[in-house]
Amino acid sequence: MQSLIDAVQSGQLEAEITTVIADREAFGLKRAKVSNIKTCLVDRKEWGNKLSDVILERIPRNTDLIVLAGFLSILSTAFISQWKGKIINIHPSLLPDFGGRGMYGIKVHQAVLDDRRKTSGCSVHTVDTGIDTGDIILQREVPVLSNDNPETLQKRVLEQEHQLLVDAVSKIIKTSNKELKRGKEV
Repeated sequence: MQSLIDAVQSGQLEAEITTVIADREAFGLKRAKVSNIKTCLVDRKEWGNKLSDVILERIPRNTDLIVLAGFLSILSTAFISQWKGKIINIHPSLLPDFGGRGMYGIKVHQAVLDDRRKTSGCSVHTVDTGIDTGDIILQREVPVLSNDNPETLQKRVLEQEHQLLVDAVSKIIKTSNKELKRGKEV
């Protein structure tokens, strides 16, 4: 969250963050409030299987992109269909490896180490109705060091996640701008 806020404030990203929605208490809500960005907590425990419907009501209609970062709830098929192609997620592995149900947080890094991989990394992908199965937008590799434990690997991957997310949003903005220009030329 903070990397996106910083990129927008510095002019690195020509975008506006209009709303930050969380499904549980999260530090991202505090960061957004400090930057005068509208926030909304839609507690997944309170809303259960209605979570996607409630979030849908809170998203401004003129939203161009929904960025999931640290968001672990599974959105409904109806939600994903309504925002098809406009939802991205960041994941702490080189997808398709170590993605899917139950693969989040420190569990991903432990799985990488258990599998004795020489590289790990992070991926930004579109969100579809599967779990971590959407098209890859960008990935960044991180070496797995011989003395790594899940926490040290997680820290190095997280450092790359911060920049990768900004790079992916920038790529999407540039692609959208090119498509708009082509459309105007027709």
